[in-house]
Amino acid sequence: MKVIKEKHSFLMRWTHWVNFPILTIMIWSGMLIYWANDAYNITIFGFTFIAFFPEWFYKFLNIPHHLAEGMAFHFLFMWFFTINGILYVFYTLFSGQWKELMPKKNSFKEAWLVLLHDLHIRRTLPPQNKYNAAQRIAYTAIIFMGFGSVVTGLAIYKPVQFYWLCWLCGGYNFARILHFTLTMGYVFFFMIHIFQVLMAGWNNFRSVISGFELVEQQPLITPEKQPGSNSPADGKIEEN
Repeated sequence: MKVIKEKHSFLMRWTHWVNFPILTIMIWSGMLIYWANDAYNITIFGFTFIAFFPEWFYKFLNIPHHLAEGMAFHFLFMWFFTINGILYVFYTLFSGQWKELMPKKNSFKEAWLVLLHDLHIRRTLPPQNKYNAAQRIAYTAIIFMGFGSVVTGLAIYKPVQFYWLCWLCGGYNFARILHFTLTMGYVFFFMIHIFQVLMAGWNNFRSVISGFELVEQQPLITPEKQPGSNSPADGKIEEN
């Protein structure tokens, strides 16, 4: 028998879905900014082995020479990104949802088993509640990544006004490297997250939209009354 069970609250779903288009715009506008100083590559003895984004990539996405547009979008949507992140963190803290999200002492070991199960190397899945061990680690890491993006972004945006913040990030150039690395982390997280959603199936995806999921529940079987026995369900007790 299938029953409807509540899984995700409204605020949890709201911050989840709002964050997706915001991060997409932030990554796109960040690429517009990065094109103005495409500095990161692997070069040895004057020969470039790997360029993170070749020129055809920028032309294909119509990215070249839109620095002002990229900065305008990036600095506008960073406020939405920050506010949405703060709202999410405060909600998880005050609602107690952080207990479902924070990794446990054995989460890293179980996350490896989850990975083996997803790769069809291991047949059984480790015990899980609302989130499995891999999800706990990933969802906690994305919170720290968001905090790191805001801090390094401010250090890059106002290196003079926030000189102390820039110093804490290791200087302007290192802060820019950290900001770039975190952005690549978001892209990697998106790819894994979408793959996991497809693997989990429609019921899981529906729960992130509606907040409810259908779960299989075994019907309660009450023992039959034996001849000559007393049953509380009868509402009668035989007297001696």
